[in-house]
Amino acid sequence: MQVERVQALAFGGIKELPAKFIRLFHEQRQNSKAVEGVAVPVISLATPHEDLVEKVAEAAAEWGFFLITDHGVPASLIEELQKVSKEFFMLPQEEKEAYANDPASGRFDGYGTRMTKNHDEKIEWIDYFFHHIAPPSKVNYDFWPRNPPSYREVNEEYNKEMLRVTDKLLEVLSEGLGLDRKVLKSHIGDEEIELEMKIYMYPPCPQPQLALGVEPHTDMSALTLLVSNDVPGLQLWKDENWVAVNYLPKAIFVNIGDQMEILSNGKYKSVLHRSLVNKERMRLSWAVFIVPPHEAVIGPLPELVDEQNPAKYSTKTYSEYRYRKFNKIPQFMK
Repeated sequence: MQVERVQALAFGGIKELPAKFIRLFHEQRQNSKAVEGVAVPVISLATPHEDLVEKVAEAAAEWGFFLITDHGVPASLIEELQKVSKEFFMLPQEEKEAYANDPASGRFDGYGTRMTKNHDEKIEWIDYFFHHIAPPSKVNYDFWPRNPPSYREVNEEYNKEMLRVTDKLLEVLSEGLGLDRKVLKSHIGDEEIELEMKIYMYPPCPQPQLALGVEPHTDMSALTLLVSNDVPGLQLWKDENWVAVNYLPKAIFVNIGDQMEILSNGKYKSVLHRSLVNKERMRLSWAVFIVPPHEAVIGPLPELVDEQNPAKYSTKTYSEYRYRKFNKIPQFMK
C-alpha cells in the first residue's frame, strides 16, 4: 500500500494542514512556548580529562543532554553526509519508494514516514530514512541508497567517527559514575554495540504553529549522537519548561537515552525532547542511536546498587524493552 509522504504533501503546495497533522491544543507551540535565555551545556572534548569527566557527568545528570565540540569529526565529512542525504530526499518519489520500509511487518530499515503506531494518533510532520551502520553483521546494504553513488562511502566513513566518539563518551560517562572506564561499553554490548542511522527530514510546513516534527519522547537508546543543518527546531524539557537548542556549527548533540538512565540507576537522565518545524525552510538532522544488541540484558549496574541505593528499574533484555516502548506497555520500573 502506497504511503502518503509528508514531503510530497509539502511540495504539492498545500496551504492548510490536514487534520491528522494538527496537534492537540496543549501541544501546539503557542501554548507550550520554550523559555528564553537558557543555555544548554556545551563541552569541549579537549577539556583536561578530570574536568571533562565532571562536566559530562553533571550535564548527563542535570540535563540528559549536552553539545560537544573539538570532537575530531572532520567538518568536511559532516558536510558530505548532509549533501548525500539531501540529494536522496530530492530524488523522484518513485525512486525513493524503492527503499520503502514496512514497520508493521518488522522491517524498519529504509524510507519511511509515519512514526506513530496507532492510526488514530496524530501524525508527525516528517519523512525519514533509517538503516544500521554497525556492527557489520547488522548492516544490510540492500536498504542503503544507491543514488547518490557516494552515499555508502560517506556513511561508512562517518560510522568510523561515530564509533570513536561513542567509545570516548562511554569511557567518560563510566568514570563519571565512579567506575572503570570500560564498564558501560561492556554492559551495552562491547564490540556488538549497534549504531543506527536515522535521517530526519522535516519539509517546510504551511502552518508550523499547529504541527510537530517529532512529538515529545525520550530515546530508547543508550546515547544518541546528532548533527543537524542550520534550521533550529530541537527543544528539551527541563525544570517543567521547554528549552530551545540553538544551532551551533560543527557541534554534535548528545542525548542520554533510556538504557543509560537504567544502567546508571537514574543518576543520568534520559532527556524528554521534541522537534518543531519551519514554514519556509526544510530542517534535516542525522541521529545515530547507540543501542545494545537485542539479546543484551539491561538493568542497573550492580556496582551502583546497595541497601542505601536500591535498584530503581527492572532488568530485562533490550528486545523486551524495545517491544514495550513501541507498544506503549509499562516497563515496570521498581
